[in-house]
Amino acid sequence: MARYTEAKCRLCRRSGEKLFLKGDKCVGKCTYDKRPKAPGPQLSRRRRLSDRGMQLREKQKVRYSYGVLERQFRRFFAEAERQSGITGDNLIVLLEKRLDNVVYRLGFADSRSQSRQLVQHGHFMVNGKRTDVPSYLVKEGDVVGWHESSKKGNYFKTVSESIGSKVVASWLSLEKTSMVGRVVSVPNPGAVGTKFDTASVVEYYSR
Repeated sequence: MARYTEAKCRLCRRSGEKLFLKGDKCVGKCTYDKRPKAPGPQLSRRRRLSDRGMQLREKQKVRYSYGVLERQFRRFFAEAERQSGITGDNLIVLLEKRLDNVVYRLGFADSRSQSRQLVQHGHFMVNGKRTDVPSYLVKEGDVVGWHESSKKGNYFKTVSESIGSKVVASWLSLEKTSMVGRVVSVPNPGAVGTKFDTASVVEYYSR
């Protein structure tokens, strides 16, 4: 399966802001602080971005943040359009409901890329069944827990010791003693902590 393999800091530089793609490693000084300009040859004169360019940049920010490739992102957008309500909000809800994002929001991983790897390696179960598909969409009432074999590893021990300091998303609940999470409601786009201009994303695909 195709996956972005270059330095994640380059994505932040292309977006013009920190996207915290490496979790806690992005807090404080990082490559973006030293070199905030976009990668590649620097023009002598700064060109103003067109409206289309701003829409593209916003779309890429959402895509980079959730670690989704373009073809998959288009499928999520098409599904968001089919649903009733605001398309931009529907898109964020769908992305938040991805299993790799849920694992990240529960505090089991420091970044979405790390949570994606954990899911692919079969460390988690949804409603008692091992699930290794990062794009699996959870539903209200679903229970996300660790596979029994994974509880014997050093990583599980490290996470269980530090989970007390983690902040869990408001639409999820976590039993910290058993390390089991539950989806208690549908994500609220206004309360997930994202700062995306989803209207620009909709405009980008509407042309």
